[in-house]
Amino acid sequence: MILATTEAGEGPPLVLLHGLFGAGQNWGGIRSVLARRMRVLTPDLRNHGASGRDPDMSYAAMAADVVATMDAAGLPRAAVLGHSMGGKVAMALALLHPERVERLVVADIAPVRYLPALRGYVAAMQGIALHSGLARREADAALAAAIPEGGIRAFLLQNLRFESNPPTWRLGLSEIAAAMPQIEDFTAPPGARFDGPVLVMAGERSGYIRPEHHAGFRALFPAARFATVPAAGHWVHAENPSGFLALLQPFVDEAA
Repeated sequence: MILATTEAGEGPPLVLLHGLFGAGQNWGGIRSVLARRMRVLTPDLRNHGASGRDPDMSYAAMAADVVATMDAAGLPRAAVLGHSMGGKVAMALALLHPERVERLVVADIAPVRYLPALRGYVAAMQGIALHSGLARREADAALAAAIPEGGIRAFLLQNLRFESNPPTWRLGLSEIAAAMPQIEDFTAPPGARFDGPVLVMAGERSGYIRPEHHAGFRALFPAARFATVPAAGHWVHAENPSGFLALLQPFVDEAA
């Protein structure tokens, strides 16, 4: 599918892919900086934001969506950056369609299967009773038992349209819930590899990328470089945007 996409700036093209429960708008501040000298596209991945709904959330399907979206934007090739689930989409895109990826940035995710730790988020979101007059405070309280971290609850509730009566989700929650085994997994196509430039960025306080994952990265991405965003957890670009940009900009500027 062609994804709902926001675009800003002019120059070498860069596609930014958000993570699970996110949307293209999550890149707002980073996009503003990069758009000063690049053409930046921030799509909503399928079942997220304003993009269409589909039960297939395989990384091959989501990578094909990015190809279709690039075609619609007249982009034969671009630098691609993905965070978390979007990082897996970006890796699949580079492995399946290497001719479309000029360079690749993977932010705080590895090409491995992760434990089903986020299924509780989906269940908690599905458990909110979307009744007429539902207030944000009530929705937040409904999530609190399963999700004690206020910042995570606030992030998830960005997807709830309180302007609707009753409120509605901007997410395809049922599709995401059914697809969690696909989302948690990552299987590279047999023999696939991407030989272009790759930057792998880990959050200093995050456990998503571990030293034992580096060999797996290099098997698929022989030119991979590794960097750590200081004072940041999993949401590296939101928790330390200046540190994130300090590592990212020299890498994407090589393409200019």
